[in-house]
Amino acid sequence: MLDNLKKYKIILASASPRRRELMTGLDIPFEVRTLPDVEETYPAGLQGGDIPLYISKLKADAYRPMMSDEELIITADTIVWLDGAALGKPSDECDARRMLRNMSGKTHSVFTGVTITTRNFQSSFVAQSNVRFAVLDDSEIEYYIEKYRPMDKAGAYGAQEWIGYIGMEHIDGSYFNVMGLPVQRLYSELKKVR
Repeated sequence: MLDNLKKYKIILASASPRRRELMTGLDIPFEVRTLPDVEETYPAGLQGGDIPLYISKLKADAYRPMMSDEELIITADTIVWLDGAALGKPSDECDARRMLRNMSGKTHSVFTGVTITTRNFQSSFVAQSNVRFAVLDDSEIEYYIEKYRPMDKAGAYGAQEWIGYIGMEHIDGSYFNVMGLPVQRLYSELKKVR
């Protein structure tokens, strides 16, 4: 399996514990490497999946100058898209509360952009999952924010946490994409690396 990767040292360029957990599930040896203060801004006018796709490429570009010939770096970015606007990580509890209230009873999209980079190769893709949330009351939102502190999650929620158990009515697309890394698609794309 993935014999084409044996010549590479695989690097997951992400501080996300969820991405690390999902990557571990692929049974591919890898290490985690992060750079401080990688720029995550994008041009105005980008919509939906174009945003995390752009940012995953931006992150890859930050690592490229320090890569060795035998390294393969995986970068990713995830956003929640609701009512024509991107929801990234909340800035504080008030922002998290606002995001969760806005998603209550609605369907939103989760987009993850992934870029696979070696010295001589680069491939990028975006995965989309549509998630329908049940109506959440204020006490449920408060409980979740207080107990789970979702400040490091796009859209202020983790599908694998309590709010996902009680709030996610329906998913169209990859559940793992909602967690932050579409591992099935990543595996398929890694097979193409030469």
